[in-house]
Amino acid sequence: MCSFGKRSSFAIAVLILAGSIPASAHPGHSDNTHHHDAVQVARSNAHNAIAIAGTLGAADSAISGQGELKFRVLYTSTHLPEPAMSVLVNAHGGFAVDRRDGFGDTYFALPGAGIIKMSADLEKTELLDTAPEVRDTNMHNTTIWYDDDGQAFLVFPANDAGKVFTTTLDGKLVNTLDAPTDFTFDEPVVDGYFADGGKFVPTDVEKLGTLYYVTTGYSPLDYVLTAKVSSTNPFEAGWHDLVFGGKGEAPGQFGTGHGITVSPDTKRIVIADRPNAELERFTRYGQYRDTVNVPEGAFPCDVDFVGPYMVVGCLHGPDREKGAPVYILENDEVVSTIMPKEELGLENFQHIHNATGVMLDGKLYVIAQAWNPGDFAVLEQVKD
Repeated sequence: MCSFGKRSSFAIAVLILAGSIPASAHPGHSDNTHHHDAVQVARSNAHNAIAIAGTLGAADSAISGQGELKFRVLYTSTHLPEPAMSVLVNAHGGFAVDRRDGFGDTYFALPGAGIIKMSADLEKTELLDTAPEVRDTNMHNTTIWYDDDGQAFLVFPANDAGKVFTTTLDGKLVNTLDAPTDFTFDEPVVDGYFADGGKFVPTDVEKLGTLYYVTTGYSPLDYVLTAKVSSTNPFEAGWHDLVFGGKGEAPGQFGTGHGITVSPDTKRIVIADRPNAELERFTRYGQYRDTVNVPEGAFPCDVDFVGPYMVVGCLHGPDREKGAPVYILENDEVVSTIMPKEELGLENFQHIHNATGVMLDGKLYVIAQAWNPGDFAVLEQVKD
């Protein structure tokens, strides 16, 4: 999830990161996308994948996209710090961009390495001194938000650990939100799920007003849960009774509620419903409003808003032999499709796990993440 606070009035950059994870990281997964054979192949070739991640077949002259939104490869995984390179094969997360005036850094985390910061001009990356609790398990996405005093925080859903971590921008852990096993929500289905020992598997977190909104799409529950941040000095947060969604086929329910993003006007919360090729929009009170469709057969993982565009990274595209697409939408319609594997020669980009946009000096760049095997790239808009 990328927060509404990540807007800019300049150009967009595309970052792509792919990761291999154990099948056990997806308890209750309903997409049927994590095939055991593919996982075993990825595991057996992990060290080779690290060595060549982001470089296979990349051609400097290759272009992907349509109209004014065409892209080339700017950076590959060699742009990352060495400790990040050594664990890149396990990448399975997402990005957050600090879009405040005068800032612009991008943040994400790799299990075994910690939080990585990319400079606003995209030219430098550095590994932050990260709390071990955050460093040593998977952070499934990243969101940045700001309190009333302007202090910035990062919030991470730890899908394997069943926790939500909040840190400062320098990696200091300030809050851990554990599974809501002893809390009563305003929905008996949710209460019964946790009373029966159901696992808490957070896949994304957004912040709107005083509330965290937490998707749980890798579990049979698949509700959006909420927690209230009551103070940031000292930092205090606890579960809140509002929940919505749930596993199902009806409007406002999910096949896999994977990613969550607040719209720039803060009036809508957008949930990426992966197997249904849908971006479902809700009010802050959990009331379903409408749906934006991406091409049938695509598996949208998350949404980012940048300028007039929505940037949507997909685990799969309609034709799975071609690798996964990044869609750019304007006015709820796809206006450009980027194919990193098929058209840019990035052979490791069979699955994209996350994509976000960065505006920089009149160009559009997209920051994205894929899964199995780990990889990373920055794509630059090509101007005539």
